[in-house]
Amino acid sequence: MKKRIAILGSTGSIGTQTLEVIAQNPDQFEVEVLTANNNIGLLVEQAKKHQPNMVVVANHCRYEKLAEALKNEPIKIFAGKEALEQVVQLDTIDLVVTAMVGYSGLIPTLKAIEAGKHIALANKETLVVAGEIITREALKNKVSIYPVDSEHSAIFQCLAGEHMNEIEKIYLTASGGPFLNYSQEQLEKATKADALKHPNWDMGAKITVDSASMMNKGFEVIEAKWLFDLRPEQIDVIVHPQSIIHSLVQFRDGSMKAQMGLPDMKLPIQYAMNFPKRLPSNFERFNFIDYPKLTFEQPNTKKFRNLALAFEALKAGGNLPCILNAANEVVVQAFLKEKIRFVDMPDLIEESMQKVSAIKNPVLDDYIQTDKETRLLTTSIIKQRSKLKL
Repeated sequence: MKKRIAILGSTGSIGTQTLEVIAQNPDQFEVEVLTANNNIGLLVEQAKKHQPNMVVVANHCRYEKLAEALKNEPIKIFAGKEALEQVVQLDTIDLVVTAMVGYSGLIPTLKAIEAGKHIALANKETLVVAGEIITREALKNKVSIYPVDSEHSAIFQCLAGEHMNEIEKIYLTASGGPFLNYSQEQLEKATKADALKHPNWDMGAKITVDSASMMNKGFEVIEAKWLFDLRPEQIDVIVHPQSIIHSLVQFRDGSMKAQMGLPDMKLPIQYAMNFPKRLPSNFERFNFIDYPKLTFEQPNTKKFRNLALAFEALKAGGNLPCILNAANEVVVQAFLKEKIRFVDMPDLIEESMQKVSAIKNPVLDDYIQTDKETRLLTTSIIKQRSKLKL
């Protein structure tokens, strides 16, 4: 039987590539649900091509336009965050691909897990914000979480067949982003256009900026703790500009395993969707001759302080990773709107981490309240700083 897929965030980078994988494997997968927030044009195009059972637009204001565009299609149409949370619980869904960006993916992912749906996780913020709750509920409901991030997929692949062997350490590789070789003076003048020029990966604006600031790698550090049940000291980051080795596992005997390949998100997406079997693909193959040198270096956490802040949040635990994420989402949007400089982001995030109330053992309501409080505070700090500059 075909595996029936729900894609949360089908119009984003991961969502569109997931649909490419499905189109290339029509005998293995079929689309059951597609969701988006605002991009009605692309959602309509996807719905007409893939003929899902349902489509959901999170923004109520887009419902009428969506309904009109799909009125001649045999597709059920819903709108709103509540519909998003309900649709993932359908009996007709076998796997939920969580490709939404940011905090918005938390509750739908949690609802899917509570309904016993296996998860292909691309929304790293879900584990950053509430990793303890997500992993506990996944265990309780016998749900598997298959990582889609290339780095975590690499670790997951390296661990296949190693369940009896203890991990000593993992290394998450980082490209270094567009600002790897920038001086501090150059960073102070970095523009939005500069930040969006990632050297290796084609991603959405938010995650591309996170990559440029290395916050994305910081989030991956926190995500790895929950995915692989690791202590902070077991997780390290190494800069690998070529993005060929996607990550490594070091075992207690000192041996290491790495997963390699060209930077193409369709490979980890396909692996997560059809685990444990590998499907044949027409993806471009890696050629060693094209890469005579693979280089590695330590990340500069003084220049890229967001990575240091993420490790700080991981070690402190509680609701601090939630504060980190909420503050980051606010400052990234402010940067993309050119209201702050690239170098302002870590200062703003750190100030929010210091001012929002810390909770040692948060429950879901605490995370929700922390997210709201942090967004309000960070927005207020940005406005105050703008007034001071004027």
